[in-house]
Amino acid sequence: MASRAAVLPSPAEASSINSPAVRTWLYLLSFLVALMVVIGGYVRLTRSGLSIVEWNVITGVLPPLSEAAWQAEFAKYQQTPEFQKINFNMTLEGYRRIFLIEWAHRLIARLVGLVVLIPLAWFLLRGTIPRRQAGVYVALLALFGFQGFLGWFMVASGLVDRPHVSPYRLTIHLLTALLILGLAWWKALDLTPRFAAVRRRPAQRGLRLLARLLMAVALLQIAYGGLVAGLKAGYVSNTWPLMFGTLVPQGLLAILQPWWLNLVEAPTTVHFIHRWFAFVVLIVALVFWWRARRANEAATLRQGSLFMVAIVVFQILVGIGVVIWSVPLPVALLHQGVAVALFAAALFLNHQLSRP
Repeated sequence: MASRAAVLPSPAEASSINSPAVRTWLYLLSFLVALMVVIGGYVRLTRSGLSIVEWNVITGVLPPLSEAAWQAEFAKYQQTPEFQKINFNMTLEGYRRIFLIEWAHRLIARLVGLVVLIPLAWFLLRGTIPRRQAGVYVALLALFGFQGFLGWFMVASGLVDRPHVSPYRLTIHLLTALLILGLAWWKALDLTPRFAAVRRRPAQRGLRLLARLLMAVALLQIAYGGLVAGLKAGYVSNTWPLMFGTLVPQGLLAILQPWWLNLVEAPTTVHFIHRWFAFVVLIVALVFWWRARRANEAATLRQGSLFMVAIVVFQILVGIGVVIWSVPLPVALLHQGVAVALFAAALFLNHQLSRP
């Protein structure tokens, strides 16, 4: 009895593990972060992200409320490279439209921040989340605040001498969002008995390593998607599988010097890598599904691996649509949303194979 009692959770720990409120909060937070990624894509594709040239955390909650205030904001925008080089014919009414899109984006981010802060403070004060387990939840809050800073850091890169944000900063902003989503999603799975139970089964080391490889290639592909977005590389070619009439365009590593810069800064090369590396992700997903099925793993894991294959295939088809239809807004947003789902699926498989 003593040894059995030693492995049972304390009442404080049990309240966290068995709390439906914490579990629901984490699933809601995961969904909201995924939604923010798609909204961020909408802002980027409508060229609205550089419309607000200041980062006012408090006063920026309200949009301009008078005609004079709108004129003042428009005058600030007229000093930016985007207006001077691209939108020089824009009227105040056109500016009002892109301003409100970016304003709504920032407002939603603030509201999601409150969804992180207020429930977390309540759970900590009531002891629903024990203090000894609070670290990862406080980290979520800190990361969300840091993500707000990264958002402005990204926007600021497009306000100085070029009419677009840094592709590197955009990609870091995207990956940080996935980190926040990943932490919330992982903890939500931890607190879901159906999924937590699977982790008590001994997992094959090879399958566990394969799951990590799957996550790595998925993240690399998503990172390249961020670079494609930042470099506007999706517009380079609207044919598939050929680019410029050939399967492998010449000089992919000779556009920039030194050669390795082409891997991350040459739009044609980045586009080429992103379109074909997707099939590396598919191959790894297929191998994982085959291994999980052959090993007779838990049904949850087998179904998750099959879903992973399906979502990669769907994502490739959507990506082809983005290319051949020259980045239409609805299809491009779907492509970004499916990328988030792909990340969540890969993380789910890793969770199921990880040690409790």
